[in-house]
Amino acid sequence: MKKRPTKFSFMLSNFAFINSIDMFLIKDTLVSLDLIERFFVCDLDVCLGQCCVEGDAGAPLLEEERDNIEKNLDKILELLTPSGKKAVIQDGVSYLDSDGDLVTMLIEGCNCAYSIFDEEGKCLCALEKGYRENKLPQLKPSSCHLYPVRLSKIGEMTGVNLHRWKICKAAEKKGEKLGIRAYEFLKEPLIRKFGIEWYEELCKIAKEWLAQKKNK
Repeated sequence: MKKRPTKFSFMLSNFAFINSIDMFLIKDTLVSLDLIERFFVCDLDVCLGQCCVEGDAGAPLLEEERDNIEKNLDKILELLTPSGKKAVIQDGVSYLDSDGDLVTMLIEGCNCAYSIFDEEGKCLCALEKGYRENKLPQLKPSSCHLYPVRLSKIGEMTGVNLHRWKICKAAEKKGEKLGIRAYEFLKEPLIRKFGIEWYEELCKIAKEWLAQKKNK
């Protein structure tokens, strides 16, 4: 689901780091240090997947992602709840929200139309489930796949920020317990979005930055 993006304030310098402590530069992206400093592992047993329910609108969607969902719609409909299926058939796979952004369709203005629930009440993504079961290609919107990372345009660059809110507190605790940081947990979606070279550069910066912090 869509949450209002965090506003970035920054000042360019001759160094890879922006504002010394807040962000760093990788190619055409400005990346929040939270991504490498914060621990994070989704804890569905606690949060129950509420990020697919709470929010201001559907999940941000690229035009190509919408087109791919439409191409596979017959298979997708078989995986949806009756209410999700009804919403998609009646209103379409997506809509424009109040900001004019393309987002996933909702069920009566609440849950994402592609959300489903298991026997324990956990909210899951039908698109991801279909992919994991080899029933669908990877159709999960990149905005969902990347979450809690949120992207925003900063001039000609892309801001990469870690969204933090009460629903994900359990994920931060679980990540800390397991010693897994956000950028490590999000390896697959980050590579899907930015490529392997970008991710390898991120890992290099993370290793150096965390080592510096440890030695201070």
